[in-house]
Amino acid sequence: MTTSLPRLHAFLDASPGLALVEVRSAAGSTPREAGAWMLVSPEAIFGTIGGGQLEFMAIDRAREMIETGAATGLLDVPLGPEIGQCCGGRVTIDLALVDDQLRHAIPQRVAAEEKLQPHVLLFGGGHVGHALASALSLLPLNVSVVETRAEALEGMPETVTTRLTAVPEEAVREAPSGSVFLVLTHDHALDFLIVAEALRRDDAAYVGMIGSKTKKATFRSWYLREASGTDALFARLICPIGGADVKDKRPAVIAALAAAEIIRAVAARKDVD
Repeated sequence: MTTSLPRLHAFLDASPGLALVEVRSAAGSTPREAGAWMLVSPEAIFGTIGGGQLEFMAIDRAREMIETGAATGLLDVPLGPEIGQCCGGRVTIDLALVDDQLRHAIPQRVAAEEKLQPHVLLFGGGHVGHALASALSLLPLNVSVVETRAEALEGMPETVTTRLTAVPEEAVREAPSGSVFLVLTHDHALDFLIVAEALRRDDAAYVGMIGSKTKKATFRSWYLREASGTDALFARLICPIGGADVKDKRPAVIAALAAAEIIRAVAARKDVD
């Protein structure tokens, strides 16, 4: 993910008067869940609690608190036609002026949240690899690109971790539980080695390889014959990544489809855990 810490620190430094707006509870259909938060200054905002009229009301109240010096506030809002928002749920929002203690605590909270984000290991820095790195860097994920070629790592999003190694499969073994493995190197044989290693991880959230039906069939034959694989493990492989319904093979399109697929896989694992 594009880490929000540098932007958060810049926002805090530029805003002597701030209020923290946080969803305490959310019942029914609501724009965001309990725990969602944002910062409000007299001129700007950082983050969101879902937009719409609810957010506008919270911003107005926060700015009123900054102006009057009120330390805390509360909003209990039914999301119905009376506020021009038809979600149908109910949201309780806590508001608090940001004092020195909160200024110190908020970045720590963000750092802790980002540390817990799922890890995505992207093997290959070609055209699709770059497009995927850019797409995934916008999501709540810790993204690493692993490559054997130094030049392929040039121009990656600055918030994406890069790793240059002659033995990329080692990164598979070292990855945290629940990781996502995306394999799209410049070499089919290398793809096969990395995928075989990833399929040994029964704690992987997703194992995907770029390719075609022919490549998948070729991998299966090699995997069962040469890598001591099984059909049960092979069934966990997603190939091609992003699905086969959309025939557009432009890197940005593949990246968008694969990113959606990965978010679904990560969310499904989280629900099980």
